[in-house]
Amino acid sequence: MENTESMNPKKFTRILVGVDDSPDAQLAFRYAMNRAKFDGAELVICSVLESDNMNIYQALSKDYVHGQRAELQAHLQKYQDLAQRFGISEVRYVIGEGDPGETIVKNIIPDVKPDLLVVGSLSQKGVRKYFGSQAAYMAKYSPVSVMIVR
Repeated sequence: MENTESMNPKKFTRILVGVDDSPDAQLAFRYAMNRAKFDGAELVICSVLESDNMNIYQALSKDYVHGQRAELQAHLQKYQDLAQRFGISEVRYVIGEGDPGETIVKNIIPDVKPDLLVVGSLSQKGVRKYFGSQAAYMAKYSPVSVMIVR
């Protein structure tokens, strides 16, 4: 019989969870919190300010972008408070800018150095759904393990 130690699932030390307003992201956040608490891992909450959703005048307005960023920061602060109340001692958040999948894979993961990325399945609307979801992009190109929650 094999050593039972080798049967244990991998323990994570730093979990990165991507959040937005989708119900899937709420589930991903709950999964990430439970996993972080169980593993005694640091939890890093991230969200991306999408410039695609702004019109040209909004994108050029520093006040508008600053307002959007401040709103996102307040939103992430709520997630951070919730995770701390849940009993996770090491919690922080980061904000990226641009396309969510690309920004998380190319900028946030190299900066944060997590060993697990947790995201919702983030269904896309309109034409973009035909090019695959953000989650599929992250699962394909992420240098670390990815858990897609739905």
